[in-house]
Amino acid sequence: MKPLAHGIALFNRGEYFEAHEALEDAWREGPAEEKQFLQGLVQAAVGMHHFSKGNMVGARGVLARSIRNLEPFAPRHMNVNTAALLESLRLWLSSTDSGQPPLTPPAIETCPH
Repeated sequence: MKPLAHGIALFNRGEYFEAHEALEDAWREGPAEEKQFLQGLVQAAVGMHHFSKGNMVGARGVLARSIRNLEPFAPRHMNVNTAALLESLRLWLSSTDSGQPPLTPPAIETCPH
């Protein structure tokens, strides 16, 4: 399985630390024009890992950077429903103040070409 697909599968299973490592491999291997997008996915995984460990300060900072990096790629990029991911990440970012997570974990939805 390619690093991007593997990272997405791990992210969607809530295995954020492992997802971050796989997505980082995709970022390292990716072409220059995809680096910002892939970095945004890596940061989403890192932010969610921080959140899962109760580190709201870390989650807030990394999720905000993830959102900034992914915004130019909405609504869809590299077969990822970026708009849906951004919507979910914004909810999770806003919940870092309370520490109460939204009911639904974020997911990286893929869409056909």
